[in-house]
Amino acid sequence: MRRAAGCLALAAVLAACGGDGGGGDDRTSLLAAGDIAACWWRGDEATARLLDRYPDAVIATVGDNVYPSGSRQQFRDCYHPTWGRHLERTRPAVGNHEYKTRDAAGYFEYFGARAGPRGKGWYSYDHDGWHLVVLNSELDLDEGSEQLRWLQGDLRRHRARCTLAYFHHPGFSSGRYRDRERDEALWRVLYEHGVDVVLAGHDHHYERFARLTPDGRPDPRRGIRQFIVGTGGAPSYTMGKPVQHSEAIAVDTRGVLRLVFHPDAYEWEFIPIPGRRFADKGRDRCS
Repeated sequence: MRRAAGCLALAAVLAACGGDGGGGDDRTSLLAAGDIAACWWRGDEATARLLDRYPDAVIATVGDNVYPSGSRQQFRDCYHPTWGRHLERTRPAVGNHEYKTRDAAGYFEYFGARAGPRGKGWYSYDHDGWHLVVLNSELDLDEGSEQLRWLQGDLRRHRARCTLAYFHHPGFSSGRYRDRERDEALWRVLYEHGVDVVLAGHDHHYERFARLTPDGRPDPRRGIRQFIVGTGGAPSYTMGKPVQHSEAIAVDTRGVLRLVFHPDAYEWEFIPIPGRRFADKGRDRCS
């Protein structure tokens, strides 16, 4: 175990585990990142201290919460002392590394009801006037699948002015998995129901894309804006040339994406860990 046992006590975290105790920003709605923790690196300790600054924000994890296999012990020893001190306000998504433990049992046991139905891992919730949908991109999202049928029904029932979805595997990326086949049926459903923002991880970098159609064409009016936030603590990958319609990218910078929700718009800001200078911020309307 790499961390002091005292850091496992939630009540003692701010004093013992590096919380800055500096208060938060009331206008922060969501903090997001994925690809977070392991017992042999410490990047998640720095990003967890960013979470400490915003005690009222919901925390969205976008998968690969703990490496290498999302076991019960790894969640206990490696995730819990850092990001886990914010468990009560975390709404997680599952990644491929959690499934290296059979049926992602460690993930579902650790997060409990926060992770949605056990064995499924998809669910939705409302926050600050927005509707948020969490999906399991490790399970079937093809046309006619149980998860996609659920998604269609959920989006029909919740006709919010603004909607955000998050899951582990990106549809567009300049990173290692740029050639991954998109879940075309998923992206068509998101687009047809007016989803505004998608958050993903899997590639270990930050990247913001223009508003795009499911096949990657610009659509400034109705397109979905995707952010990759695989910056929660895992080591970075080397990368080549950014792909078309990538608007901002940071390869070797850990941090979290901060979102502020408004009734018909949103603001974003990437917050790097101390010592890194990269920043990306802006505002856009909902479709």
